[in-house]
Amino acid sequence: MKKNNYSYIGISFIILVFGIWAVKSIGNYFSESSLERIGKVPEFSFTDQEGSTITNKDYEGKVYVVEFFFTSCKTICPIMNKNMLRVQNEFYGNPNVGIASFTIDPNYDTPSVLKEYAKSYGITKPQWHFLTGEKEKIHDLANRGFNLYVGESTEAEDGFEHSGLFALIDQNGDIRSRKDNYGNPIIYYNGLEDDGIKILIEDIKKLL
Repeated sequence: MKKNNYSYIGISFIILVFGIWAVKSIGNYFSESSLERIGKVPEFSFTDQEGSTITNKDYEGKVYVVEFFFTSCKTICPIMNKNMLRVQNEFYGNPNVGIASFTIDPNYDTPSVLKEYAKSYGITKPQWHFLTGEKEKIHDLANRGFNLYVGESTEAEDGFEHSGLFALIDQNGDIRSRKDNYGNPIIYYNGLEDDGIKILIEDIKKLL
């Protein structure tokens, strides 16, 4: 009788362990796979606010967020970076979450200008890089690499045009996105709206 009890307990334990593993695996699968793969981030190499060369390889194995901005922007950029601070603070102690902020006005935004800009916003996360380099390459990365329009315009208040959208990149360098209520990928996250930042943070956690 004891032998049968021990066998029953052993089988029950195995079933319980398997059940927990299955639930976790299925949950992880559906959480991660619910984010669409939009495309691969092209290779890039630019200089950050510390004067260091930063490439795709520095973000390998990390989930990171990309934005295009410029420091002298007085319209949407301050809103974007105040919202990006929420991402920094949410994942501050996590080295597996990064941010890449590409300036679209690199002629003005030198590493020293970017460093002062980061300091003025209280940006201290080591994985948040403000990147500058050749203007043509940065604009090409935005327009062709991410399909996020940036450009110069004499009609624009600050001389440049760009969106307030953020891109979410996974550990393999793929642009990721959740779907809207109609099953269509949103592709990018609204960096100007509270709801956009909330769902961005939620989706970073899914990828982690």
